[in-house]
Amino acid sequence: MSNRLFQGVVHQMREAVGRVVGVIDENATIVACSDSSKTGTSCDFFSIDLSETHDVFIRDGYTYKPFGIHPKPDYAVFVEGVDEIAGKYASIMAISLTGIKQYYDEKYDRNNFIKNIILDNVLPGDIGIKSRELHFNADISRVVFLINIVSTNDVSAYEIIQNLFPDKNKDFVINITENDIVLVKEIKNNIDIKDLEKLARSVSDTLSGEFFTRVNVGIGAPVTGIKDLARSFKEAQMALEVGKVFDTDKNIVSYNNLGIARLIYHLPTTLCDTFLKEVFKKGSIESLDHETLFTIQRFFENNLNVSETSRKLFVHRNTLVYRLDKIKKLTGLDLREFEHAIIFKIALMVKKYLSTDPMKF
Repeated sequence: MSNRLFQGVVHQMREAVGRVVGVIDENATIVACSDSSKTGTSCDFFSIDLSETHDVFIRDGYTYKPFGIHPKPDYAVFVEGVDEIAGKYASIMAISLTGIKQYYDEKYDRNNFIKNIILDNVLPGDIGIKSRELHFNADISRVVFLINIVSTNDVSAYEIIQNLFPDKNKDFVINITENDIVLVKEIKNNIDIKDLEKLARSVSDTLSGEFFTRVNVGIGAPVTGIKDLARSFKEAQMALEVGKVFDTDKNIVSYNNLGIARLIYHLPTTLCDTFLKEVFKKGSIESLDHETLFTIQRFFENNLNVSETSRKLFVHRNTLVYRLDKIKKLTGLDLREFEHAIIFKIALMVKKYLSTDPMKF
């Protein structure tokens, strides 16, 4: 589409300039030219390396002026002639075409449109109109991955992820901040959350294993249509935030697997504090030593099974029973009873939530 815009400007400039003018891309292909027979061709005559310079330069009887909004120019204007006037024409055209290209990208670029949606920069009423203009299929399911860079090794994680998902008609890779990258991925309907986590794991493993870049990945809930992408993005953000509190050992966190942690995360701290005081009327949770807390964790992991837990802890069954009795004596809660175990599990999570830096919330 931008090439057609370039062609329109070139045709308008043809009579005013009275010379052959045109635009080449980074592959030395002529994408617009006042001599229509040259459009679409590529030859050594126009072969240049656009990364060489942003300045006007001369080659083989033509004056060139690279342009574009990126550090490395995307295009170059060329004007017939090597005189000072040719240089001025080239500079004027480069300025004009840069402005046109930037306007086009802001208005029609799909990546920019998706970015504005997930950041709530588009009015709800405009989303449907714009998505039809850009030919988005409203019935396709998509999901948002939020990739947070924890540490890097002077590589561009953004470019790596772009290379991992090269189909720009289906998948969108967007820079949100210096350390946050969004991947909007087209998916199959009713995809299993485990498959999404596997995909996130493959991205994480590629970045860490090959490029020594460590990341955390939050996965939003799958949505159908464009309008709900903002919700999936917010869910991916929440997955990362909640994961930092309750799943510190995981770097892949899915919103749909947050469970009760999501509920606790939204509770006022005053209510959480009151809950802990009510649960531990008999004795404070601080009275439990590290070994006891470790035993409780393993007991929960083994579904309150005394025999299995004692085996995993390499202790005698009677030793574990003694520890559980000790917990009951200190707190008034018997973890062998399902209801008491639930209350204690929630209490531990609430305590962890309260111990997290409140500035993060």
